[in-house]
Amino acid sequence: KKEVFRKLDSICKPGCILASNTSYLDLNEIASVTGRPEDVIGLHFFSPANVMRLLEVVRGARTGNDVLATCMALAKTIGKIGVVAGVCHGFIGNRTIARYSGEANKMLWEGATPHQIDSVLYDFGMPMGPLQMGDLAGLDVGARARSEFPDMFPIDPKYPVIADILVAKGRHGQKTKAGYYKY
Repeated sequence: KKEVFRKLDSICKPGCILASNTSYLDLNEIASVTGRPEDVIGLHFFSPANVMRLLEVVRGARTGNDVLATCMALAKTIGKIGVVAGVCHGFIGNRTIARYSGEANKMLWEGATPHQIDSVLYDFGMPMGPLQMGDLAGLDVGARARSEFPDMFPIDPKYPVIADILVAKGRHGQKTKAGYYKY
């Protein structure tokens, strides 16, 4: 990522905003390899971006106010709900989802069905439950994050991650027509 931003810095015109979608890499470290850290920002779209409305606008230590304002306006223009986040591992959404999904995983091991878990949260007012969301985003995405960043996703050995078992069986969610649910 640093190599890409170094290259972008050398070819993009002055004032061009350099944005990254990453949620597990340090945006400040990426910005440090450019001659314009004030123009570097994170725009973390949730997968699938055409469905998920949340857009985390990640302000680096040296991100300019004009860049932040421009990106917040962009979020509104493209119909996203922009929220400003600071630089931290996983930002806001993924840190929340990690805990939320972990509890759903425990409930599955304790005998609840995917439908029971998702319907309770849907009835509570959420647009979908955590297992439906995992199937929509792709269970393989979460499996890769857990593999690459184990410190962020501590796994209780009493409750192996069912999503990882599903991924190992080729069930990645809606894109493979099977995950927690069959499609």
